[in-house]
Amino acid sequence: MQNELIISDPAMMMGKPVIAGTRITVVSILEKFAGGEAIEQILDSHPRLTRESIQAALKFAAEALHSDVLYPVLQDSA
Repeated sequence: MQNELIISDPAMMMGKPVIAGTRITVVSILEKFAGGEAIEQILDSHPRLTRESIQAALKFAAEALHSDVLYPVLQDSA
């Protein structure tokens, strides 16, 4: 079920992986942890998140580091 919690849509947040049903990126969750925030603080700041969605983000990031996945950034041709 955790795979269903992370989605990537080129039309949203430049295709960055996000928590399904939100615009909260996996990278923003990682940055919060890196900044010293605890799960409880993240949950308080983002009521639409769940512990399961945070765990899915961490799992996604760990798996991404084990693979050669690239996330292209679409650039405007103007």
